[in-house]
Amino acid sequence: MIVKYLLKVAMLGSSWVMYVLIMLSMASIAVMVERFLFFRKHGRGGEKLADALCDLLEHGDREAAEGLLRRHPAFEAEVMLASLRWSRGGPDGLSAGIDGEMTKRRRDLEAGMTLLGTLGNNAPFIGLFGTVIGVIVAFADLAEGSSKIQMDKVMGGIAEALIATGVGLFVAIPAVVAYNVYQKKITDIEDNVSSMNKRLCALLAVVGTFGETPPPPPVDARAVVAEDLAEAADAPSSPQLRANVQDAEE
Repeated sequence: MIVKYLLKVAMLGSSWVMYVLIMLSMASIAVMVERFLFFRKHGRGGEKLADALCDLLEHGDREAAEGLLRRHPAFEAEVMLASLRWSRGGPDGLSAGIDGEMTKRRRDLEAGMTLLGTLGNNAPFIGLFGTVIGVIVAFADLAEGSSKIQMDKVMGGIAEALIATGVGLFVAIPAVVAYNVYQKKITDIEDNVSSMNKRLCALLAVVGTFGETPPPPPVDARAVVAEDLAEAADAPSSPQLRANVQDAEE
């Protein structure tokens, strides 16, 4: 029973598989173009940025360093600019801040990569599925008769089935190439961030500060209260107020 229903579905032909592959191909091309523009804007200059940033921070020019990071288009600059505020915590604090910021922004780097990887691995199987359906239809046509017209129909069905496999490969190969190229760019950016992390933490351990203004010392609440009570006790006041002060001091 199930085989009969599946056979009826297969007899619908493999044309719909072609349309699915075409739509997947369009989605793949859109992701490739978007990733190309992204890495063209944010994927260059990270190596030279590290040297310039370390030189500025080594001389304590934090303002110039932050200005450089704001102007620089590299992805690494965005991560470092958002992470410098943790430098007050020392090398460990800065390293944790950079790692956290990189984790937060990793999804921007990897946008669309899942689609490219999935298409690269599975598009040939979708095409093969269309081929199987086409061969089933061809054998069904062959079973109906052996005339020349019927044989021509069978050969046309087999040709259509093979085209489905070709289209699947046409979708998969560019997706695999793009996935590998962009994955290499992502790895390069992650390596640059890791290198900058280690260099900045080592520099912070040596110089002690990146030129930021130290935070104000913590206020001793007890000292403030004691001072206020002392002033109140010395000031002329009513006997009731002096009694209240004495009670507070006790």
